[in-house]
Amino acid sequence: MTIRILPAVGDADSARALTTLLGQLSDAEPAPHVADSTALLDTLARLAAESLDELPEVVLVHERIGPVPALDLVRDLVLRFPAVGVVLITSDTSTGVLTAAMDSGARGIVNLPLSYDALAERVQAAAAWSAGMRRHLGSSSTPELYSGPGGTVVTVSGAKGGVGATVTAVQLALAARASGRTVALVDLDLQSGDVASYLDVQFRRSVVDLAGIADINPRVLQEAIFAHDTGIALLLAPAEGERGEEVTDRVTRQILAALRSRHDVVVVDCGSQMNAATAAAVEMADQALLLVTPDVVAIRAAKRMVRLWDRLQIRKAEETLTVVNRHSRGTEIQPSLVEKVTGTKVARAAVPAAFKELQSVVDAGRLQDLDARSVVKQALWALAGELELVAPPESGSGGRRRRASGDRGALVLRRKGGDRGSVTLEFAGMFPLILVVMTILWQAALYGYTFTLVGNAADEAARAATAAYAVDGDVAGACQAAGTQNLPGAWSDTSIDCAPVGTIMRAEVQANVPLFFPGFDAGWTVNGEAGAALEGDAG
Repeated sequence: MTIRILPAVGDADSARALTTLLGQLSDAEPAPHVADSTALLDTLARLAAESLDELPEVVLVHERIGPVPALDLVRDLVLRFPAVGVVLITSDTSTGVLTAAMDSGARGIVNLPLSYDALAERVQAAAAWSAGMRRHLGSSSTPELYSGPGGTVVTVSGAKGGVGATVTAVQLALAARASGRTVALVDLDLQSGDVASYLDVQFRRSVVDLAGIADINPRVLQEAIFAHDTGIALLLAPAEGERGEEVTDRVTRQILAALRSRHDVVVVDCGSQMNAATAAAVEMADQALLLVTPDVVAIRAAKRMVRLWDRLQIRKAEETLTVVNRHSRGTEIQPSLVEKVTGTKVARAAVPAAFKELQSVVDAGRLQDLDARSVVKQALWALAGELELVAPPESGSGGRRRRASGDRGALVLRRKGGDRGSVTLEFAGMFPLILVVMTILWQAALYGYTFTLVGNAADEAARAATAAYAVDGDVAGACQAAGTQNLPGAWSDTSIDCAPVGTIMRAEVQANVPLFFPGFDAGWTVNGEAGAALEGDAG
């Protein structure tokens, strides 16, 4: 069996040495190395999306990989791609490192400096485990097993303070819950998080209580979570902002991994301040939202945030979804300009400026009571549909559908197109009027065109009849032939008569005006006359 191996090494010299040694292994097919954790996860995700059979059997993670620490990266790989054997390459031979690697899910450790025998043994063992796991899982018949356990992680970050990140995060969580999905809402705005205030919650536990725990098991996690009346599991920010420093990137990864394994949707409010915890959350997220308002200051802040994420190798600009909040059609800064300036994708659902709808529920700390008719709620729930956070109506149980019935109307409406729905309704109402106006304009154009044809035909007929009269020719025939020469076929039944009147040859033309389409006459006629001076008396 050919063993496909993907090495992840940040150091170029180490990568060359590892690739050379891998090339000597029997039945091994090493792929070009990837230089950082972001590239590794992107590569595996792309291969899994194309075909599960494209995934390598073994991934080798070097201890100096970055920006994500090697052990955290091993844990993330095992969670997302459970049938890929992960091997850690490290110079630390202590028991603690071995235990930590095994706890993270690694299938083995290869010590530096590398040796052929040790590398071959670990690669063979990891490949055998991978093959057995794939047979057990059913390989390509179960593609969902490779997308990572649990649900979707969505982070909501503000380009600057006060752009509406918390309101957005809460409403996304409520929309997902209303459709019957299990939802966790995490407040990672560690210095000034307000999720508890928006949902009228008083709870002494917070995310900080999980910071000192090495193994976050279900019982420990449950003690830190507040079960809200809406059915959302809340993990709140600490009351003492200075304690936020205790939540490191490692803690954040463990918390989000534990939550996503137990919930369909995990929404994370990251606030507007970037730190190790929020950076880890944005990097882990399946969808990273960046909230902006349509003003120059917010757009500049969004651009700085996107560049920061890119420099830190957290997330690329094209992988970020920007949401325009407090949008109105009259503002100079429109979503298309935001997309151009920031280099990100912009959500189709823009949130309108309607703070008066929010004020009463925000002041009362009851954001869950926001009226379903609110345009803000409709826009945010449309955003949830765009992000695929809401389950199809038929997938929920009867009980869940009954619980969500109060908001289902708004949810379904917004999922079918957000603001596009209102535009469609407006257009549908205006369409009959538009049709009438266009019909009148078209009929007027047909009248005008018929007048032009009649006038031209009369001129041509009068000149031809005058010439025939001068040589004692067929006046009527020349008149008819010249008058009808340039008439379109739809006006072929036009009446043309020519006769001398004094010293003038007079031509009279009468044509029917089509109704809507040439050839369909309504009995309306247009008359035209023209004359030409006779050049001499006939005979």
